[in-house]
Amino acid sequence: MPVYTDIAAEFYPKNGTRAPAGVHVCVSKLYGLTCTRVQITRSGLSRPKGTYLTLDMPDFACIDVHDPACVRAVASRLRQLLPEKGPVLAAGIGNRSLTADSLGPATADRIFVTRHLCEGDPADIPLRSVAAVCPGVAGETGFSAAELLQSAVSRFAPAAVLVIDSLCTGDARRLGCSVQISDAGLFPQSAPPITQKTLGVPVIALGVPTVMHHTPGTQPLVVTPREIDAVVRRAAALLSLAVNKALQPALSMRELAFLTS
Repeated sequence: MPVYTDIAAEFYPKNGTRAPAGVHVCVSKLYGLTCTRVQITRSGLSRPKGTYLTLDMPDFACIDVHDPACVRAVASRLRQLLPEKGPVLAAGIGNRSLTADSLGPATADRIFVTRHLCEGDPADIPLRSVAAVCPGVAGETGFSAAELLQSAVSRFAPAAVLVIDSLCTGDARRLGCSVQISDAGLFPQSAPPITQKTLGVPVIALGVPTVMHHTPGTQPLVVTPREIDAVVRRAAALLSLAVNKALQPALSMRELAFLTS
């Protein structure tokens, strides 16, 4: 049985083996971190068409959540994929009741929300309009996250939607130690996809692998890091700071940390 993974960089080789036609893989350094860029230009491959940026991070269980290099690396790659202007809707996808699936809501809770300040586009407030929601899971609300986001998009009319979610990896070395950013949208295993096609606006997906599928025999297992509570708590703090910095570049990291504390 093949191991499931959300991480595009795990599908395509980097060590001299040629990637399939329509896939371009580039590895570079960014603020001292390794960044793998996978560009998929045709349909029918392991992942949908789009750009996938994977940053190899320090272990989130013990990371400094205010580390300037890590925050700037994530923020700069987010800015690369987000529209330069226009309001943004941030959505924390996942289940608060399950630690390994709670990264999205935990991150969205720390987003610097400014929509109420930017109504009427006041010239004296140099902030980008940002709203944040946590649509929950269908088992609690009766609606899929995609359905609730469609409603929010029709009311808010954002230039883009940023979805944050826990991801699955097939490589134990990435578990709690990577960030993936993609403009292909989000494809939950057991829920409708959240993409530009379903929402009508660009969808940028941001996540950290917090689980790994493992089949030691006939019994499939879902594995999480031993320190999963610390991984989610610290990853949410760092990702939210990076998101806020990407959306409000005029504010310093210290100011953003104060405004969301």
